[in-house]
Amino acid sequence: MADPPPRAADRVLELPALLRVLAARRADGARVALTNGAFDLIHVGHLRSLEQARAHSDVLVVGVNSDASVRRYKSPDRPIVPQADRAELLAGFACVDYVVIFDEDTAERLLEAVRPDVYIKGAEYASRPFPERAVVERYGGQVVLVELEAGRSTSGLIDAVVKRYQR
Repeated sequence: MADPPPRAADRVLELPALLRVLAARRADGARVALTNGAFDLIHVGHLRSLEQARAHSDVLVVGVNSDASVRRYKSPDRPIVPQADRAELLAGFACVDYVVIFDEDTAERLLEAVRPDVYIKGAEYASRPFPERAVVERYGGQVVLVELEAGRSTSGLIDAVVKRYQR
């Protein structure tokens, strides 16, 4: 009998374990990319942006905002899906290699620790400053902006559900 497929949950790592795994992958010549977000209600727009992110690297790490950080920067009513579930769902995508949960409101500290070769953000940041850019440029990494799927957002999904099912 063949070995069972790896479990998605096994690819959700705490930062120290992630750094050890990435050191080994880099020793083999792998190029690492990192992207991050809340990923509250996962939809096809998330998948497509993650597939674009993976195209820029050999290893894709996704940083997931903790429940506490999502409440601080989005809304006290969010997230809808708990952080462990969001992380495991993302780890189940074929294009995602590892997922790490972080508690800060921005990914600056995560970037300083992981130091990915490429940091991926949505193209909406082309005309907006974001604090992570300075961190990535300071250590010599590259920032890549990817197009987001038009009409696909968690907020839009929440609004559609509320509108459809409100009584």
